[in-house]
Amino acid sequence: MDSAASADSTASTASAGDGGINLIHLTDRPGTSGHSVSVRVLGRSQPGVLTGHDLLDSEIVVVAESVRAAYPVTLLPEDLEDWEQSLATLESGRFAVWLASGRTPSMKIKPAETGGLWVTVHDGPTSAVTITVPLFAPSSTWTTDQRALLTRAREVYPREVVETSPGAYEWRRPRNS
Repeated sequence: MDSAASADSTASTASAGDGGINLIHLTDRPGTSGHSVSVRVLGRSQPGVLTGHDLLDSEIVVVAESVRAAYPVTLLPEDLEDWEQSLATLESGRFAVWLASGRTPSMKIKPAETGGLWVTVHDGPTSAVTITVPLFAPSSTWTTDQRALLTRAREVYPREVVETSPGAYEWRRPRNS
């Protein structure tokens, strides 16, 4: 399967029936460990409210062995831009830290020399729990797959509010009633 087909497949299969979509879905290949780390966008935080419309209610979901954890996260538009930059860092073979502001749980993704990944989720603001998940056999197109998920999230939840001056907001484009 070519990488474009793989990315399309990941983008379409990574959505669940709960109405949310995956922004991130890192997993071992089927038939291996079953480990995964995902960031699910559940919807807009305050749809129709200028100051909260572009904030996205999300959750980081970690699955490994007997562990299943979900950490609520509200993503800012800048967080999606930061994820795009993190992907560029990861594509260069370096580790990346995402959501490191301290206001939410953070994620560290470290490529292993063997082709695998080490994904660490640290919930500093709430529980102080840290979970590290080894992904020994991620897809060879995993960064392409993540870019496809990011593109899909931006299509489903486009930025619709602009800050015209500090504390002053308006709709970016006319909204349909």
